[in-house]
Amino acid sequence: MIYFDHAASSYPKPKTVADAMYEAVSQYSANPGRGGHQLAERARLVIDEARKKVTYLFGAPNSKHVWFYQNATMALNQALIGFPFQVGDHVVATKFEHNSIIRPLEKLAQEKQISISYIEPNEDGLITVAAFEAAITSKTKLFAVSHASNVTGALVPIREVSKLARSKEIVVLLDASQTAGTMMINIDNDGIDLLAFAGHKSLLGPQGTGVLISKEDFGLIPLVVGGTGSYSELPHQPLKWPDRYEAGTLNTPGIAGLAAGIDEINRLGIENILQHEQNLMEQFLKGAMQISGLSVFGPNDVTKRVAVIPFSLDGLESHELAMILDEHYQIAVRAGLHCAPKTHETLHTSESGLVRISFGPYNTIEEVDKLVEALKEISKAF
Repeated sequence: MIYFDHAASSYPKPKTVADAMYEAVSQYSANPGRGGHQLAERARLVIDEARKKVTYLFGAPNSKHVWFYQNATMALNQALIGFPFQVGDHVVATKFEHNSIIRPLEKLAQEKQISISYIEPNEDGLITVAAFEAAITSKTKLFAVSHASNVTGALVPIREVSKLARSKEIVVLLDASQTAGTMMINIDNDGIDLLAFAGHKSLLGPQGTGVLISKEDFGLIPLVVGGTGSYSELPHQPLKWPDRYEAGTLNTPGIAGLAAGIDEINRLGIENILQHEQNLMEQFLKGAMQISGLSVFGPNDVTKRVAVIPFSLDGLESHELAMILDEHYQIAVRAGLHCAPKTHETLHTSESGLVRISFGPYNTIEEVDKLVEALKEISKAF
């Protein structure tokens, strides 16, 4: 099987990720922070070490600012639903947002009467700083931004956007689910206030892992309250970080696996990963030009996108094309609307959807060439 669905979840995982998870389950499957015995302490130390690795990789102020969740959706919900909005507050987002941002925002619009502006990409398929600036009002409290579209791969210039936000005292929430592990991200250098991402995509960790990093105290209201293993005498959620935002037992095996995934990212080198995936994109885009009836979407400049490429083929519905690639060529891709309906509205592909390919660090030029050849054969048949 050739796997080109890394934007959904990376595969294969490094062996070290599976080994770390197996070790957690088989050797210290105790409740971290819920006891003083040796196994509970070992579990706690593993989670603390993982927290430190996330801290170093993304430049968090310290490990207490790193909070673990079951996925990026949970992390984004904590940032958005937990944000202390007032009636009439305004949020700027983009047409590139995943439903993990759109749906919490729309829930807030209904329940707290906030207003939302979804800014459009320009003719090159890019979101510009000028578009953010034009959308700002006197009530704008937050920019909620996907670092890269999970459909077109188009990058948002986050440093420039954050500079604008700082000048207007606007908080920046960045969804880095498509870039964490593929691009260098630093909270201070990039001007990020709240950073959310999945552990199971380019960080090579397992599913069931997500992270929210809060640069400072924005007064977020905990979404989930309950046991923390600390301050048990209190009837309310403790103020101490990260306990305040991590009620309930953490996913120790998953977090151990995420730590191992980060180790692999550091071993490979993020800059090397980015260059490799850009090479794969260039190879596909060059081959795609030779295929009759194939339409590719997204920026032409591979330095302005991550390795996510959507396309359509004349005469075939997107799910049918994906099925043919899977069943006849053993090539795994993703078809449909990709949980990003506003992106497809912008592309005018809401009716048919698109086939999306996305590359990872272990894919090869030879695999890309096999995809191109498969699409050539399919295009001739239809």
